[in-house]
Amino acid sequence: MHKAGFVNIVGKPNAGKSTLLNQLMGEKLAIVTQKAQTTRHRIFGIYNEDDLQIVFSDTPGVLDPKYGLQEKMMDFVKDSLQDADVFLFIVDVTDKAEPSEFLIDKLNKIPVPVLLLLNKVDQTNQEGLEKLVEDWHNRIPKAEILPISALNAFNTEIILPKIKSLLPENPPYYDKDQFTDRPERFFVNEAIREKILLNYEKEIPYSVEVVTEQFKEKEGIIFIDSIIYVERDTQKGIIIGHKGEAIKKVGTESRLDLEKFFAKKIHLNLFVKVKKDWRKNDRDLKNFGYR
Repeated sequence: MHKAGFVNIVGKPNAGKSTLLNQLMGEKLAIVTQKAQTTRHRIFGIYNEDDLQIVFSDTPGVLDPKYGLQEKMMDFVKDSLQDADVFLFIVDVTDKAEPSEFLIDKLNKIPVPVLLLLNKVDQTNQEGLEKLVEDWHNRIPKAEILPISALNAFNTEIILPKIKSLLPENPPYYDKDQFTDRPERFFVNEAIREKILLNYEKEIPYSVEVVTEQFKEKEGIIFIDSIIYVERDTQKGIIIGHKGEAIKKVGTESRLDLEKFFAKKIHLNLFVKVKKDWRKNDRDLKNFGYR
């Protein structure tokens, strides 16, 4: 008997979706920072055992879109609410804002199992946790509620067996040696974007898109040319920094991460170009992979 299915991870920004994906996969597929809207795309992580294949889907955090890019990000979320065998709904227990009524309504209506993961429980007490469990049981009665800490791997070992018990019998959807649906260049782009999120403040990280134009391996070394696109000339200057020091730091940190990911020597060239107001331009968004 072989089980296989799609398990979609949903929640608000910064709830810990990407951290959990990386934890369950045992490998860093999704970039993780403390900044909201770190995840822009829908990413598949393919987990395999002899009698099991789980296709995890990480999605952007649910938000009220303010411009074109955010609208496209929400399209990825809406897609993910239509094709799952199991949902992992992640809730940050430290988030004091109102929960997403959009997600609650959708998850109550969708006729598939929901595992509701109360994340970051190391940052609350037993009394607070019990109240949260009761509140969420009232909001989504069908959900099975599990307290976890994705960052500290607390209670995460029970998630895979739970999922396995809920998945239907199916042959694998992907080759058993495949661990993601994304090409190599995607992970290069994301590694660079993660370092920009970590090294720059204010609007700069959200005005950036990365495109890898060359990915070529020769004699055991991968040669990569990537372009960092920004929306304004002033942003270009900030990305480059005084005497190029800022972009050099991004390049060095990105290269070290990519050498770990690909287990090969990396030669990375970064360039910065201006594409005015690309976040609001449908053609630019489409060219950058936001359909």
